[in-house]
Amino acid sequence: MRAIVILTTVGTEEQANLIARELVARRQAACVNAVPGVRSTYRWQGTICTDGEIMLVVKTEEAEFDAVAATIRELHSYELPEILSFPVDRGDPAFLRWIAESVDKQAAFADEDDDGGPAFASDDY
Repeated sequence: MRAIVILTTVGTEEQANLIARELVARRQAACVNAVPGVRSTYRWQGTICTDGEIMLVVKTEEAEFDAVAATIRELHSYELPEILSFPVDRGDPAFLRWIAESVDKQAAFADEDDDGGPAFASDDY
C-alpha cells in the first residue's frame, strides 16, 4: 500500500468538521487536519475571486482516493471542489503503518468517538 495526501478546501468550519469526521468514520482516511486561515485567489466563471477558506489535509492510502473524492463531492457545498492527491515518497514507518491500519475496513478496533483525540494510546506506535 502507498500513502497519499489529499488536499481540499472548504468555506466553513462546519463543513470542514463534517467532511473530516465522515472521512475518518468511513475509514477512508486515517487523519484529516483542518488548517484555518487559508486565503485563496482564483478565477471562477470569468471573475477573479479572493476568499478565506479552511484547507483539509487528508492522510490515506492510494486505494482510497476514489472513495475519498466521492465523499468530498457528496458533502461539499462547492460546485467544483478542489481534490488534489500527492504521493508520500517517505515517512516514518510506524506512522505509515498506522495510516494503513486506520483505513483497513477489516480491522477490529473501536470506532468510539470521544472528541478527545485519537482512539489509540500514543505509545502504541
